[in-house]
Amino acid sequence: MSIIREQATVTATGRLTLPRAVRQVLGVGCGDAVAFDVYDDGWVVISRARGEHEDPAIQAFLGVLARDIRHGKRVQQLPKALIHAMQAHGGSGVDLDEEIEGDAAF
Repeated sequence: MSIIREQATVTATGRLTLPRAVRQVLGVGCGDAVAFDVYDDGWVVISRARGEHEDPAIQAFLGVLARDIRHGKRVQQLPKALIHAMQAHGGSGVDLDEEIEGDAAF
């Protein structure tokens, strides 16, 4: 059973508008892409399309930041040391499939 059931009408040119509740659940807005996965049994799953370089942790942070801004919370400037650390590590290649050496705690 679905949590939300919304309906949209397809236009003559094949376009449709995602209802607000669906956009909110997907976390998409103007200019964002969505993906459609169509299965043999007729089910279609719509999800937010992730760019190949999109980092889920950064997207989650940006979502929290956007929500704070919408609710009028004041956004403080990041500490300069944090900015420099982020700039120093930005773009460094990480192989997420690489074996972890040593002990790892989860």
